[in-house]
Amino acid sequence: MVGMKRGTRVAVAVLTMALVAAGAAACEGDKGGAAAAAGTPPQPFGASGYRGLQLSMTKDEVLASGALEASPVSVLNGCTDYAYKGGPAPDPVRMANEAEVHAKAGKALARMDEMRAKRKPVPPLAAGASLKEMQEHSARLQEQLQQDTADQQEFAALQKDLDLVTPARKARDEALRATGRVNFGTEGLRQVVAPADARTAEGVGAGSTEEQLKQAYAGKDLKPAEGGKFELPADSGSGGPDWFYEFTMTEGKVAALALVKHDTYCS
Repeated sequence: MVGMKRGTRVAVAVLTMALVAAGAAACEGDKGGAAAAAGTPPQPFGASGYRGLQLSMTKDEVLASGALEASPVSVLNGCTDYAYKGGPAPDPVRMANEAEVHAKAGKALARMDEMRAKRKPVPPLAAGASLKEMQEHSARLQEQLQQDTADQQEFAALQKDLDLVTPARKARDEALRATGRVNFGTEGLRQVVAPADARTAEGVGAGSTEEQLKQAYAGKDLKPAEGGKFELPADSGSGGPDWFYEFTMTEGKVAALALVKHDTYCS
């Protein structure tokens, strides 16, 4: 009886040790799988494609791809922006302000064009003109001067409406800087703005220094651009020769990263 109990205890102990070992092995396997998944590098931000988007896609193809949220998150200046899938919901207050800014800017531009079209310069006085003709010409010049002064004052007032676009654009960029956005203009896809944590294949992204940027693209036609930015031609086979990487700089570091198509317009 004692021998049987002792044998039973040994068998139980052996079984327990086996179960513990098996559990430990399974746990290590789970950890390894989780580590492998966690160690998978994110997709580089590049012209060859990002989150299922291709630069050669039409607007309808992009919207049908499922890579973006269904509703726009910005309507500034006649362009339309969408967030990536899982991105922020539309901000009705900011978007209402954008629509108002767009309407004011549009009216201001239309009025400026109308004023330019109406302006008729006074022709030069012909040689051998009479005294009466000289007096009439002088009167027309005076009228033109008065009209120009009035136009300049109106232009200055209209310019204030145009100037509203800059702070509205800044507010949009700041609101969507962390998550990124995709911008459409009159000719389709216009900008693909990267989320803040995205990096190019060379490891450049938000927070990279200007020195790191220049080192990463040494000899690759990286050039300064308007507004303190840097531009780099994108692979022409990925969407056409008009696409460029755009690096927005702030205090010597990359603040935003985007792919931008040149010579495209919002409205």
